[in-house]
Amino acid sequence: MSTSDKKDIKQDNKIIIFDTTLRDGEQSPGVALNMDDKLQIGRQLEKLGVDVLEAGFPIASPGDFEGVRTLARELQGLQVAALARATKKDIDTAWEAIKEGVNPRIHTFLATSDIHLKYKLRKTREEVLEMAGEAVKYASRYTSNVEFSAEDASRTDLDFLCRVFERVIDCGATTVNFPDTVGYAIPWDFGRMIKYVMENTPNIHKAVLSVHCHNDLGLATANVLSAINSGARQVECTINGIGERAGNTAMEEVVMAIKTRNDLLPFETNINTRHIAATSRMVSMLTGMVVQPNKAIVGANAFAHESGIHQDGVLKERTTYEIMDPRDIGLSSGSLVLGKHSGRHAIKAKLHEMGYDLSEEEIGRVFERFKVLADKKKEIFPEDLEAIVAEEILRIPERFRLTYLHVAGGSGIRPTATVGIEVDGKEEVAVSIGAGPIDAAFNAVSKIVKTKSKLLRFTVNSITGGTDAQGEVTVRLQEGDKVVTGQGADPDIITASVRAYLTALNRLEYK
Repeated sequence: MSTSDKKDIKQDNKIIIFDTTLRDGEQSPGVALNMDDKLQIGRQLEKLGVDVLEAGFPIASPGDFEGVRTLARELQGLQVAALARATKKDIDTAWEAIKEGVNPRIHTFLATSDIHLKYKLRKTREEVLEMAGEAVKYASRYTSNVEFSAEDASRTDLDFLCRVFERVIDCGATTVNFPDTVGYAIPWDFGRMIKYVMENTPNIHKAVLSVHCHNDLGLATANVLSAINSGARQVECTINGIGERAGNTAMEEVVMAIKTRNDLLPFETNINTRHIAATSRMVSMLTGMVVQPNKAIVGANAFAHESGIHQDGVLKERTTYEIMDPRDIGLSSGSLVLGKHSGRHAIKAKLHEMGYDLSEEEIGRVFERFKVLADKKKEIFPEDLEAIVAEEILRIPERFRLTYLHVAGGSGIRPTATVGIEVDGKEEVAVSIGAGPIDAAFNAVSKIVKTKSKLLRFTVNSITGGTDAQGEVTVRLQEGDKVVTGQGADPDIITASVRAYLTALNRLEYK
């Protein structure tokens, strides 16, 4: 092939967004998503505009297989990818799971660094080179949409890595992925490595070069941007940056960096940024992983201004202290003018504006909770509605459901709680004391549920401002080798705490 026939990938300014929230993200400690959860997130990611959704690792379990197959069937607006080791059985299983999808992708991987070859694979470089080529060749029998990942690429000899990429591209790979598997890379050096691969893999023009960065040193987004600048054209990322250990590259950070600094990053994505906030909230609620307040783009404080100087500047001209418009990621610019006299249609319209397309039955459930909350709060904010949606719609099946709660406490009074819980459709009631009202309520719940779980973490946040604000409680529980999180929201912080505790217990039951 002559040089003039080659596709120079560096001239292509489209960045492919490969979302792995439902695969790498679900590997976060304490995360347990059921099929309904995965479909909710999958449909939201489809609406968001992701190009490729990595749905799971089908060989891992029958549940994972069914989850991937369901997503491939249901999501027809994007490519669904399945992960597979470089073995025929893995690849066969991956294809069976995704074959009903639109242009489905087999994503096979094999470690290439000397440390992995010596201690994990116990293979030589030549053996790995052969295995990688054979795996891709085998996957290419099913589909032309094959991705190969060189696990631990950032600690791999670059000349050997170029040989591996050349071989798998010759065998049919249309995407080759350069993962910083352990978060070892430093931005300027990572950019150098990507440039080296682009310049020293003879057939790289026949494939898209992808990057998958972990955040162990807090550099995932910086490494990705450096890689894009050096020729990478696919980014593997997750919503809110969730994932193993310190997590993955956060999709919202990469997308908004490109949008905000298009002068230095002259690229584009298919992401509809106005759905970012709703997607972030959905993933947070379904996974139980709280977004830290100072998290870039989607944190509660991302567009908050405490300093008087900053407040004055923003009031005069927003761009003095805000480099992004909150509305660009789907945040409302003001409070929601709704109260107890507001109707169902107004709630439906606002939910749609916020990115939630719910059924009439779901809207009815949200509306009923809204009316209850409106009796307690004068002003209802978008965040309040999001909390209601999370409680009523984005929840796992409930074996345990709160039906009654009464607490007594105060100075000179021993805290006591009476709790009623519906267990498998039958109400049970328990009374208990504790160090405080929340401790007493948790003790009463434990009596009914007979849980042996250990409370690892208990955090409280205010969803909005004001003394009548809803409190959002997050708990993390451990029972045996299982760790789960649960969230609950209510203007009464004790009720919110019990809701969060029961959500976590329900997750333990589900796992």
